Amino acid sequence: MNTFTVFAEKRTGHTLSQLSNKELYLSLLEYVKEQAAKKPKNTTKRKVYYISAEFLIGKLLSNNLINLGLYQTIKEELAQAGKSIAEIEDVELEPSLGNGGLGRLASCFIDSMATLGINGEGVGLNYHCGLFKQVFRHNQQEAEPNYWIEDQSWLVPTEVSYDVPFRHFTLKSRLDRIDVLGYQRDTKNYLNLFDIEAVDYGLIKQGISFDKTEIKKNLTLFLYPDDSDKNGELLRIYQQYFMVSNAAQLLIDEALERGSNLYDLPDYAYVQINDTHPSMVIPELVRLLTQKHGMTFEEAVAIVRQMVGYTNHTILSEALEKWPIDYLREVVPHLVTIIEQLDQLIATEVDNPALQIIDKDGRVHMAHMDIHFATSVNGVAALHTEILKTSELKEFYQLYPEKFNNKTNGITFRRWLEFANQDLAAYLKELIGDDYLTDGTKLEKLLAFVDDPAVHQRLADIKANNKLALKRYLKENKGIDLDENSIIDTQIKRFHEYKRQQMNALYVIHKYLEIKNGKLPKRKLTVIFGGKAAPAYVIAQDIIHLILCLSELINNDPEVSPYLNVHLVENYNVTVAEHLIPASDISEQISLASKEASGTGNMKFMLNGALTLGTMDGANVEIAELAGMDNIYTFGQDSDTIIRLYAEGGYVSKHYYDSHPAIKAAVNFIISPDMLKIGNEQRLERLYLELINKDWFMTLIDLEDYIQTKERMLADYEDQDLWMTKVVHNIAKAGFFSSDRTIEQYNQDIWQSY
Repeated sequence: MNTFTVFAEKRTGHTLSQLSNKELYLSLLEYVKEQAAKKPKNTTKRKVYYISAEFLIGKLLSNNLINLGLYQTIKEELAQAGKSIAEIEDVELEPSLGNGGLGRLASCFIDSMATLGINGEGVGLNYHCGLFKQVFRHNQQEAEPNYWIEDQSWLVPTEVSYDVPFRHFTLKSRLDRIDVLGYQRDTKNYLNLFDIEAVDYGLIKQGISFDKTEIKKNLTLFLYPDDSDKNGELLRIYQQYFMVSNAAQLLIDEALERGSNLYDLPDYAYVQINDTHPSMVIPELVRLLTQKHGMTFEEAVAIVRQMVGYTNHTILSEALEKWPIDYLREVVPHLVTIIEQLDQLIATEVDNPALQIIDKDGRVHMAHMDIHFATSVNGVAALHTEILKTSELKEFYQLYPEKFNNKTNGITFRRWLEFANQDLAAYLKELIGDDYLTDGTKLEKLLAFVDDPAVHQRLADIKANNKLALKRYLKENKGIDLDENSIIDTQIKRFHEYKRQQMNALYVIHKYLEIKNGKLPKRKLTVIFGGKAAPAYVIAQDIIHLILCLSELINNDPEVSPYLNVHLVENYNVTVAEHLIPASDISEQISLASKEASGTGNMKFMLNGALTLGTMDGANVEIAELAGMDNIYTFGQDSDTIIRLYAEGGYVSKHYYDSHPAIKAAVNFIISPDMLKIGNEQRLERLYLELINKDWFMTLIDLEDYIQTKERMLADYEDQDLWMTKVVHNIAKAGFFSSDRTIEQYNQDIWQSY
């Protein structure tokens, strides 16, 4: 009898066919945890601590089964008992530990570390209610707590606990771990999630509002609590310090256990700072080494300077954190003393006020501290790194040219192909073997079939089946009626003006007006959005409102709905992405050039046979270079032009509005009687005025080119031989974007953990 069958029947006293999907899920959960427990921990001498505020890990059952090499076996066992593994997967709640690309990237990275046999682990916080659960009411986003932690979960409690000192009290932490199983590896790593003992859900009032002053009870309630007031900012400082103090204490304890005398700590540990949220780990390590372990300040700084790397994920000032030093004094005065010493040290080394850690206004620049005390500063795509070196961090690059390097982001093919697109994965194995799962460059073997009509047809059939699967998923889980015969055009990412969902919405309006005027498309287009807006980000919520209003208007218009549909998928997460990406034809990557550091959704779409419609921004540039300019669709101003316009104040949105009738018509429609009848006048009016009076992320500068390029793309879709040739090129050249390649480069160039 099969191993899992024996396990489940012994655990429950029933046969598989008698068990509910929930009972089967819990049995599989315990079975996988038991298999994982048998794997020894990776013990390579130098361990990487990848500290991140987010880990958007997605559901773990199938990912773990794939990495254990058990997925097909279990799937067949369940099928023999009349059970569907897909239905059992639906039972699992998705861990709500991240928001967007930053957290998804961190999750791909810890998967790749385990797969490559690198002793590298994630360190973060165990947010009980996650970011938030997105619900739509009255065509607006509302937020509810996303309770995801069940009595039986992937979390493995430990005895590890630390005291974390704050100004007025000390909090005791507890550590829960999630096993990270590499693909076909004998060893495992961990995702370390620190928590407090006394989380109080009773603090939550309406929606996700809660008492932000009750730190002892709220510290791990939510990811990114609203920081639009002082209490919210202070809570974020509490969270960040709690995260890094635990990470630093864990790192030191583990090094001591493995034989370090702490003067050789860099031989045992390396810290990768994922964006600026974990920056306080630098002064915290110095504090612990001096105050707890008896080193001099100079000795501690010399050690820390050998064991920290900083990854910059954005040039947006809002994400390059600058905390008022008075706020830090309210929360962690003992750390401020160290930060001031570090600032004084830099003042003796660097004669440039713009590069100091503490500025003249008393703000602590976290990125400045990271750069000064790191061995490595990396961007996450070739263009992004060049912008850091030549523009945003130019003076730092001139000071420390040897520190700067590029590590283009990547994705794990096991989840985004082997699991999310099983039919395509099986067909690729049939054509070229399965080497691509551990060496993405092997996908280039597919180029031998680039003009093969039989391959084109099979890929088209797989895409059609994925659309049917998406149709079922959206109907059952989101109440959306998808037309599977339409072109599926998808933009999934957090809502932000620089990502320009508003430009896509203006295209939808343009298309709607054309159809109303009798210009009918050859084939129906379905435009799908997914993503959340930060609760305090008003304009992003206005954009969501616009899209939901358009969806109601268009999908219920009998003249238009046969040719155009618009859907915004509620509560977008990894699970939704796993259904949307394999079914999509068009990948919307339309950020304002120079603003998107990399993107990883663009890589997932490419791997799954969608074609990119994008600006030359982030990793789109490398996608174009690899797949060939003829095989993606680019538009818009280049990054140099945009950077110059910002520097000169040379962009005036009203000029584009006044001089382009199609642009004016689309923008005016936002406050048309048809829209105001179903929408919130204040929201629609505010967005309309934003576009014509400010438009900070230059929606209108690229809109006309965007419309023309998208129309060309839709026309090309009608020539399926041409289209499928482009698809094959994209899949074949996606191998560079494996997170295994990215992590191998991090390890060779920065971490050197062997």
